[in-house]
Amino acid sequence: MERKQFLRTLGVGAAFALTFPCLGGCSSDSDSEKGDIKEEPSNVDFTIDLESDEASKLGTNGGFILKNDVVVVKNLEGEFVAASQICSHENYDQVRFANVDGGIFYCDVHGSRFSQTGTPLNQVDSKAAKPLKVYNTTLTGTMLRVFE
Repeated sequence: MERKQFLRTLGVGAAFALTFPCLGGCSSDSDSEKGDIKEEPSNVDFTIDLESDEASKLGTNGGFILKNDVVVVKNLEGEFVAASQICSHENYDQVRFANVDGGIFYCDVHGSRFSQTGTPLNQVDSKAAKPLKVYNTTLTGTMLRVFE
């Protein structure tokens, strides 16, 4: 075997040996960073006691919690807003609330942004942007109801 042929064989084998273990591990790591793909919640109807520990972040304007695949927010004006935690772009469960531009919903996976009414604020690929599902909220005393 000639030296060039030997080095080529060694190079391909070494490259395969170094990259093969990463191929399986890299794909599962990147998927877990994106979150889970889920269906948009349906038949939403639950209550939150605003005096409970779970609701402590709703005591501050701009605070939010995640419950039943819904992002529940006390917006910057002190009003309660609730939207699907499942992004309308590709159904990742990564929608959160950000205190920017007056308060928006956003998804970190592909950069989708939505107004508090669910209207898309940007388009992240060639598909038409779809609205984010927004739910009704009513406050009775310290009980906040989130429903369709």
